[in-house]
Amino acid sequence: MKDSKRRSVAAWFVSLFLIVAPWSGVLSGDRARAQSLLGGLTQTVQSVTQIIKVSPDLLRLVLGAHVGERVDVIVQTNGPAGLTLDLLLGVLGGLVKGDYRNLNARAVNIPAASVLELAASLDVAYISPDRGVSVLGHVSATTGADAARAAGGAAPAPLDGTGVGIAVIDSGIDAAHKSFLDRSNNLRVVFGRDFTGEGRTDDPYGHGTHVAALAAGNGRISNGAYTGVAPNAKLVNLRVLDSRGTGRVSGLLGALDWLLANRTAYNIRVVNMSLGAPAVDSYKYDPVCRAVRKLVDRGVVVFAAAGNEGRGSEGLKTYGRIHTPGNEPSAVTVGAANTFGTDPRSDDAVATYSSRGPTRSYWTERGGTRHYDNLVKPDLVAPGNKLTSAEAEGNLIVTSHPELDAGVSPAAGRRMMTLSGTSMATPVAAGAAALMLQANPKLTPNLVKALLMYTAQPLAGYNAFEQGAGLLNVEGAVRLAHLVRTDLAPSTPLGAPLLVTSAPPSPASSIAGHSFSWSQGIVLNYTYATGLGLITKYQKFYGSGVLLGDGVIAGDAVITRNLAMMSDGIQIGEAIMTSSGVIAGDGYVFCAYGVLLGKGRLLDDGEVLGDGVIAGNGVIAGDGVIAGDTLPRGDSTSWMEAPVDDGTDFLAY
Repeated sequence: MKDSKRRSVAAWFVSLFLIVAPWSGVLSGDRARAQSLLGGLTQTVQSVTQIIKVSPDLLRLVLGAHVGERVDVIVQTNGPAGLTLDLLLGVLGGLVKGDYRNLNARAVNIPAASVLELAASLDVAYISPDRGVSVLGHVSATTGADAARAAGGAAPAPLDGTGVGIAVIDSGIDAAHKSFLDRSNNLRVVFGRDFTGEGRTDDPYGHGTHVAALAAGNGRISNGAYTGVAPNAKLVNLRVLDSRGTGRVSGLLGALDWLLANRTAYNIRVVNMSLGAPAVDSYKYDPVCRAVRKLVDRGVVVFAAAGNEGRGSEGLKTYGRIHTPGNEPSAVTVGAANTFGTDPRSDDAVATYSSRGPTRSYWTERGGTRHYDNLVKPDLVAPGNKLTSAEAEGNLIVTSHPELDAGVSPAAGRRMMTLSGTSMATPVAAGAAALMLQANPKLTPNLVKALLMYTAQPLAGYNAFEQGAGLLNVEGAVRLAHLVRTDLAPSTPLGAPLLVTSAPPSPASSIAGHSFSWSQGIVLNYTYATGLGLITKYQKFYGSGVLLGDGVIAGDAVITRNLAMMSDGIQIGEAIMTSSGVIAGDGYVFCAYGVLLGKGRLLDDGEVLGDGVIAGNGVIAGDGVIAGDTLPRGDSTSWMEAPVDDGTDFLAY
């Protein structure tokens, strides 16, 4: 037992020695030098201050690998990869499978025994596995999209997403479906590319078509009953999930790399990612999170599904199960709400399966101490339970589960299916962003995110880990977007007027006969902010290249405003609250700010906190493919009957 423990500890320190920056010059050919350096291992380990450069799940795989075993990894580099790294990969037997130049990342197949030596290179920033990626009718009425489009606000014509490009990173789009035509019968899927290796851009799995139509499906079928939120937006189809609904991080990085290079050609302002992978690495080092940050910094709003792990095996609420890239602070992370099949919002609730925060991805320092991100997520929730949308012809989901066909039409290109999950909620929010950007193209991603949260409806009895700022309110978000100045720039001084009017809008909306107050607050990484100044004064964190959370200073469980980023007239929350359904911060204390930060962790794994339990340590067992994201059990509902299609195109959407 003692010898086994001693060997385990020794293996850990040898691994640590090999993968930290101070010994990055040790290459496979320098065996003598390596042996000499090993003599001073104890002193070396004590002097190490850098983080470990190999993700924890990859490190476990490497240490337990068989002789000759190879692994697929994502290598992030410190700047563009050069000849030195190419030579090192050649020496170590590494094969480059994908080169993502805009992201300073590569997909590499390499002997497991060589991973630690590769990590020792000065050119390498971080190495993680090429993990698995998987997917996680009254929508326009209950979200307020109908009201926003009909009113048009200050726009000369009703809003429908015209001119705005939405990239759908998913399992493909069945472009033959009637939902993707414009009023002149032109196809709105303007580009498609496959990143799975299957060489096709249609949707044999069925998930991506359903998602795309929720964001931007037209109303031709069943007299507009299944109109998406932005029914005339352009769609860019980036296929990263294969015919069985699974993919790899390398494919996802390929799509994100393409977006960085081609976003302006199609005016791609919105990206929808109704998929995810285990949130193991801190967002600071996760390659997908870092790619998302680059897109956001370049003006693209990225929406990510929270995940469908909000309910444990015994039916209890679980916390800490947000997936990547939903753990990225710059992304708009969306949870699922249950509308119970009614347009009025008075009975809406957070879906039981919707993943709750905080984020539990982490980074590891010397000695093995973990530092969890513990960000408050999701940012908001949107309808996601039992939503009816476009059905790709002959797709695997419906073939395997015929009961999911909604019975709307037997005709090819007009069939509809019903799915539940945060995968469905995310494109609803993405469509809302398209309307906002049509109303005001000058909005930055941070402003879009802030306005969505500020106008959201807090749901009574749910804390910020469950609903973020609250339930999506398209009417309020679009109304407020119209009022934001279009001449904002990095030089705009802090506290300058944000709106074109001196009188702020009424912080309330009425949708489908139900009136409610806005949250009047925004989530800021570990806490939230409230105050009229959020919409009347320009805040520096509304710009590009920063995070909303940069407006907060934290220390010793005390939080204050960053006076360089945030104006006066704004209050910072000191605790995560259970909302009373009126305004952000109302209700009972669920978790104190200091407890949330703690020493890098949120209570002990499995410890009960208020109304639920804390999930595990953020590591999901298995091969990295997220199970259950496609077909979570829909919450019970007195769900409305699906309107049947008569085969005639309805063009008054």
